[in-house]
Amino acid sequence: MKNPDFTYSVYQILLPLLKRRDSESGDAFVKNKQFIALRHDIDRRPENALKMARMEAEMGVMGIYFFRTRPHVFKPEIIKEIADMGHEIGYHYENLADCMGNMELAIKDFERNLGKLRQIVPIKSICMHGSPLSKFDNRDLWKQFDYQEFGIDFEPYFDVDFSEVFYLTDTGRCWDGAAVSVRDRVDGGAHEWPVYHTTWDIIRALEEGTFPLPAMITIHPQRWSDNIFSWTRELVSQNVKNMAKRVLVRNST
Repeated sequence: MKNPDFTYSVYQILLPLLKRRDSESGDAFVKNKQFIALRHDIDRRPENALKMARMEAEMGVMGIYFFRTRPHVFKPEIIKEIADMGHEIGYHYENLADCMGNMELAIKDFERNLGKLRQIVPIKSICMHGSPLSKFDNRDLWKQFDYQEFGIDFEPYFDVDFSEVFYLTDTGRCWDGAAVSVRDRVDGGAHEWPVYHTTWDIIRALEEGTFPLPAMITIHPQRWSDNIFSWTRELVSQNVKNMAKRVLVRNST
């Protein structure tokens, strides 16, 4: 019998298959077309991110960890420990949504929060937080400003050609959750990418050598746990969120 999906037990089966196909930085991923970039969006439960970072480091797999600066996520000791393992730290920004679309306030907020993170570790990569309940898309901040002027080299939604790079995200607590993804979407162009529903599907494709390269895999660590109570709580919570997100996605199309 297979282990339940979105558990650390399953993740530990996936990790060896990703070994030597990971990206140490956003810039390296863009340059090396055989990489799988392992991206982590830390929306909640940074302690889960720390567990994943430790597992990956033990396997010799490096990833990018994008942290929000909310008090329940911004834990300097955790951020520093993950960076010390060799993982890259990035800023998971949500300034335009937080500032209700005010560009001037948002860019000041961006610079302030970026500075908080840079007091702990160097930051060269950023990635927008989807902010699904807001009408503002945080990426629109860069219609008026240039993140490179802040010493940023990499923002995946701008610096990766997803018509050439396969993209997977566990948004919705599955790997084919476009119907419940408000903004975590990419334009795959005319390419017909494969569809995977479970982590077991991804594992099988990696074992068979059919998994497309290059690729970016986005993981939200709060979805993953071996604790039955935490696992069930996240399952129920995500099912409720998915119902609301389906409505938001339908109304936005």
